[in-house]
Amino acid sequence: ALELHRQGACRFETARTQLLYGAALRRERRPGAAREHLHGALETFERLEARLWSERARAELRAAGETVTRPGPGGGPEQQLTAQQLRIARLVAEGATNREVAAQLFLSPRTVDHHLRNVFARLGVRSRVELARKLF
Repeated sequence: ALELHRQGACRFETARTQLLYGAALRRERRPGAAREHLHGALETFERLEARLWSERARAELRAAGETVTRPGPGGGPEQQLTAQQLRIARLVAEGATNREVAAQLFLSPRTVDHHLRNVFARLGVRSRVELARKLF
């Protein structure tokens, strides 16, 4: 599949195949071979700014024994939070309650509370007001 992708022009699909192949190699207890493909996938996803795919490639690399950090540790909230956390944080910063956020995103209020606690911890804030100031 990788050879066929190299003939085509879609870098994203090539990276996705590298990620899947790397994950399969890791599960077959071949972490050294897996890392080569996973690094290639991660580089492409970062170049294409596919954040969720980059995070998945990082997770696979960590599982393969590689030490991988998130880019831009001092970056803004967009770089520090997952997509779901960012969505919840923005709604809360706009004044929505946990129940309102839960209803809008089709989640339970407890799930929203869980994500919000993680948002507070990652951003180093202690209140909704501080969160709003940090985001806007």
